[in-house]
Amino acid sequence: MAFLKLGIPKGSLEDATIELFEQAGWSIKKRARNYFPVIDDDDIECSLVRSQEMSRYIEDDVLDVGLCGLDWVQENNSDVEVVSDLIYSKVSDKPARWVLVVDKDSPIQSVKDLDGKRVATELVGFTKRYLAENGVKADVEFSWGATEAKVIQGLADAVVEITETGTTIKANGLRIVEELMQTHTVLIANKAALKDPQKKAKIEQVALMLQAALSARHKVLLKMNAPDNNLDEIIKMLPSLHAPTVNALSDQNWHAVETVVNKKETRDLIPQLKAAGAEGILELPLLKVC
Repeated sequence: MAFLKLGIPKGSLEDATIELFEQAGWSIKKRARNYFPVIDDDDIECSLVRSQEMSRYIEDDVLDVGLCGLDWVQENNSDVEVVSDLIYSKVSDKPARWVLVVDKDSPIQSVKDLDGKRVATELVGFTKRYLAENGVKADVEFSWGATEAKVIQGLADAVVEITETGTTIKANGLRIVEELMQTHTVLIANKAALKDPQKKAKIEQVALMLQAALSARHKVLLKMNAPDNNLDEIIKMLPSLHAPTVNALSDQNWHAVETVVNKKETRDLIPQLKAAGAEGILELPLLKVC
């Protein structure tokens, strides 16, 4: 088959994406002053591309598939296929929000109050469409960074900015008026590439393994020995994908039990299992869960 042309997002998502591919089974090595990383797959050719531009290059058939924020797909209004939602970023595995922000003492209480006002944002196209849908006429200008400061400095009446927690916004004496969009990383593909059976199969392989790697980040494997007299009670305590695996041990009074659970549950679950008589409890990290 022809090379699958894969776009890796350059910038804030770059390292997190390369780490995710490593966990999924692909090693990507960056080279100094080079926009073409090396990947250990003869069927894939990599390029480093800004997330803000990724969807345009994929729509224009320069790339077959790539990863970027859903916000930039919508900003560019790109005609591409979203193959998979991949919720991760450089700091967390949670979606982010684009929000309308004003000074905490501003009279602006809703998007309707922006008529005739100046709004600064990196997300100009989406913001203009959002305002138009709400019947608002405002001056929307592109911000080259430090967007929140535009309100503090009096350079804009409001900004549309991205945040995960809103903590920095509040710390700067600003207020969130409303949420415009939730965003996360997506794997997107060129529609023509998806009509090529070989490229489609490769894209689906990449999507499956990336999803499996992300799913594994939140789960662990629990293994333990359970006494027969409390086996049923212990099994009832265990969440699992389907049902816990139970195997007899050479000691007829004990069984080996294992299951996959959410990582955050173990701090409460392990003491409960111990109290119920389970022994030799092991918590093991996972690389992939399909």
